[in-house]
Amino acid sequence: MMLTALREQVFEANLELARRGLAVDTFGNASGVAREKGLIVIKPSGVAYTKLKAKDLVVADMEGNVVEGSLRPSSDLATHAILYKKFSQIGGIAHTHSRSATIWAQSRREIPCLGTTHADYFRGAVPVTDNLTAEEIQNDYELNTGLVIVRRMRDIDPTMMPAVLVAGHAPFCWGASATEAVHNAWMLEEVAQMALATVALNPGVKPLDPVLLDKHFLRKHGTNAYYGQKETPAKPRKKR
Repeated sequence: MMLTALREQVFEANLELARRGLAVDTFGNASGVAREKGLIVIKPSGVAYTKLKAKDLVVADMEGNVVEGSLRPSSDLATHAILYKKFSQIGGIAHTHSRSATIWAQSRREIPCLGTTHADYFRGAVPVTDNLTAEEIQNDYELNTGLVIVRRMRDIDPTMMPAVLVAGHAPFCWGASATEAVHNAWMLEEVAQMALATVALNPGVKPLDPVLLDKHFLRKHGTNAYYGQKETPAKPRKKR
């Protein structure tokens, strides 16, 4: 079986989507990429999370050709592939239909950064794409979904904004790994819920001060980040 370690990571990432309530029924999917091999590991299409097994995951190349697996890959494979091609820094993608984030996507509204919880993960408002045209929907829909994301992210660093809302559809999130992508999807749903409630309580609320936004984001993700603990290198084993 190919890419055993990546397969296990992607399998766990998909299960985590269900555990976190980010994916119901067969909606959503997570994938990971082995860039040195040019291969993607992704959830099979239409398989319930409760029945999913690691061996069910599909390995495909960057052009969408199945390399290993007896099941059809996620119908969103072409979207994942174009994002991996265009965003060279990412190693995993999570696509969900989580309720609150999808409400913002269906409303064609970006999620404003209203507080520091949002700023800890997303450096500004989470963007929303343009609507796909009728031609884009009818021809190469999944590929064009990826391309409309790429266009929206044209002037945005994907490491600073690891999420986007596809208008009328739902969110796509990414990260250095499939595990991180799912974590970002979880955080996106949290801030989407908070933003919905905040706007309902105070319709005139203003976005978070940019200085405070950057302080929170950069102390966690910047070059000189100081949030959390430093990783301690593993000590080499003594020879017996």
